[in-house]
Amino acid sequence: MRTLTIDDRQLAVNALVSTMKEIDPDGVHVGLISVSEAIAFVRDHHTDVVFLDVEMPEKNGLIVAQELKELQPDINIIFVTGHDEYALDAHALYVSGYLTKPASVEDVRNALSNLRNPIQSDKPKVFIRCFGYFEVFVDGEPLVFKRSKSKELLAYLVDSNGAFCSTGELIGILWEDEDITDSKLSQIRSFISDIRKTFDKVGLGEVIKKEYNAIAIRTDRVDCDYYNFLSGNAEGGTFMGEYMKQYAWAEVRVGELMNM
Repeated sequence: MRTLTIDDRQLAVNALVSTMKEIDPDGVHVGLISVSEAIAFVRDHHTDVVFLDVEMPEKNGLIVAQELKELQPDINIIFVTGHDEYALDAHALYVSGYLTKPASVEDVRNALSNLRNPIQSDKPKVFIRCFGYFEVFVDGEPLVFKRSKSKELLAYLVDSNGAFCSTGELIGILWEDEDITDSKLSQIRSFISDIRKTFDKVGLGEVIKKEYNAIAIRTDRVDCDYYNFLSGNAEGGTFMGEYMKQYAWAEVRVGELMNM
């Protein structure tokens, strides 16, 4: 489960995040005191449940709830507030719960067991192997791309660890020391389209995010031995000195990993 707690008081955020880690230790539980940062987070990350304060200086929680539901219509919003007078307004927004501070672990458990929108757990599982030869697996089966350059471009996005990569940067990686031409820009667009369509076919189109002339991978949507290694989690693979060994540009990363 992926949850987000929004409250202008850091202590309140910490308390709910701690509660969620106790209830769901394998989930991802984020806490933010900035409404604008929280909205940006939901825009970029699928979120199952939001614990939301009502009275906040930056923006009223009822308005925030409406904005979040516009971004993700199936999001579950649970108001956590010290005031009862907002219960009727909250009900009109079809939220999933209304808790009064301080919310106990049992209160939160009860709210989670009665969510309005069921949490989807039937998404295909994506595992990206970087140690050794680069490969992408969906439910244990290798993901096949129409073009080898598409796969290499994806490998570079994975190596970039969620950072947006411009088309010019990608051309420099795929065609080292060559000029940027209209032909190469057209090919890059084809490779990006190939990647997105390949993930779309298996119901994982959200793995890739795109902005004007830039593309990135959503690291929170995949399991990856490289990311596990960076986070100190050995699950998914062990680094043995080889990293994306079919790509020459990846050799620089090997030295960095060896020194970690």
